[in-house]
Amino acid sequence: MSNDAGRARMEADVLAAVVRMIAGAVLYSHEVAEKIGLGPSDTQFLTLLEVHGPLTPGRLADLSGLRTGTVTGVLDRLERAGYVRRERSAEDRRKVIVSRAEERIAADMGAFYGSKGAGLMELLGRYDDAELAIVADFATRLAQP
Repeated sequence: MSNDAGRARMEADVLAAVVRMIAGAVLYSHEVAEKIGLGPSDTQFLTLLEVHGPLTPGRLADLSGLRTGTVTGVLDRLERAGYVRRERSAEDRRKVIVSRAEERIAADMGAFYGSKGAGLMELLGRYDDAELAIVADFATRLAQP
């Protein structure tokens, strides 16, 4: 195999692995959502709040690509289930800020994601510091919009 052919094969292998990882994560997220009585988009909102911190409903609409009316429905379900809190902004009382109810999320989802986190830490432990820096760089760049 030539060097170019070898690189093309490695790139194809990485692409295939990333696609499998994304598909697996999405499917697992849907499975967890179903087990705790939520819809798939509901748990994605929890992920957006985890990644970005507390947000306004409008910002959640921007990030999710959903209309504000749909976002309101999702937030209503999440609030009724105890997974999010809506609070008035201290700076602007007209604004509502949505945040995660971490205690409830940990209680209901910890069992599902705890083993996944432990498995990830075990996998990362296989790499030395230089290799881990490359993995971190790749994952960071991959996650950029």
